[in-house]
Amino acid sequence: AVAVVTALRAARAADPAHRLSDLGAALRDVLLLAHRLPDATGPELAGLRGRVRQPYSPDGSLRLYGLFAEPVLTTTGYAGTVTWTVDTAGRLYTVPDVAPGGAERATGSADRAVRIGDTSLTPRELSRAGLAVSGATVSPTGRLGAGTGVRAVRAPGASWYAEPLDRLWAVPVAEQVARALASDLDVPNAHRTPHTTGRTERDGENGRDGQDLLFLDVTLVGTVREAAGECLLADCDGLTVRLAAAHDDPALPHRENLRLLARLAFARSARLRVVARLTPAPQARALLLAASHPTDPDSRIDLGLDRLRRADLPAEAASGPAGDTPTTPSAPAATAA
Repeated sequence: AVAVVTALRAARAADPAHRLSDLGAALRDVLLLAHRLPDATGPELAGLRGRVRQPYSPDGSLRLYGLFAEPVLTTTGYAGTVTWTVDTAGRLYTVPDVAPGGAERATGSADRAVRIGDTSLTPRELSRAGLAVSGATVSPTGRLGAGTGVRAVRAPGASWYAEPLDRLWAVPVAEQVARALASDLDVPNAHRTPHTTGRTERDGENGRDGQDLLFLDVTLVGTVREAAGECLLADCDGLTVRLAAAHDDPALPHRENLRLLARLAFARSARLRVVARLTPAPQARALLLAASHPTDPDSRIDLGLDRLRRADLPAEAASGPAGDTPTTPSAPAATAA
């Protein structure tokens, strides 16, 4: 309810950071919660009432590979970075660095070292490197602990096209979407704050453990104008996917990176591997979080932290006129996400 009130105030004040989709998502969560509460009993009722701080449990030794990092910037005054990693079985783990702050902290924390056991890495480094952890402790949502008993050393990372990361993209798109939609209906996990790029309030400790993430191989084919801004249109196994900026705050590079990626559609040369977060809506879209580099598939770009340049694009995309990106009016499109 607080998130709804905050979003309504932002709308009435014509706050540039306001997004109608955030307000709609927050209102939907409140209505769904109100609908389920009267008939809920037992564990479901306990879950709907909220959660206490989740304990960490021993998880032995882990070999982790950096996947991507995303900024966190909430309207309740928290900011930072969450780094996603994957173990050899394809399970997701997070290393958050979120604390009170604003946009400056959201952008600066990517290069601020985070201690994991006796090792320190910045989120930008960890998202591309790896870790060998012993005595690991993990929360139920996959957040790594950093207690005194944890030991960790830096290890080589892996390409998105190599194991174990490649298996994330091997899951059929329909199965990924179904999983993300199911997680979105899990009300105890769905108390999001607008403008958190999908993370929950404060430090993300009650986050969704990556169930709402999509791992897609796409070809960019154009753009479409919407009330909330321009979206990329991408072909994904014959289905049209709308890819949107994950955050509109001008301090973060999401929107600027989206505009540059749109130039790839003009060149008709863009086959990208991306990580996105599903946002259910009448015309559902996926919020872009990370993408393979346009000219070096073995490299990747954290779209909320790294800034693309024209020099990063293929020659035919970099040299094309800025206004010649194929554009589709905001008419309904057949969308998978």
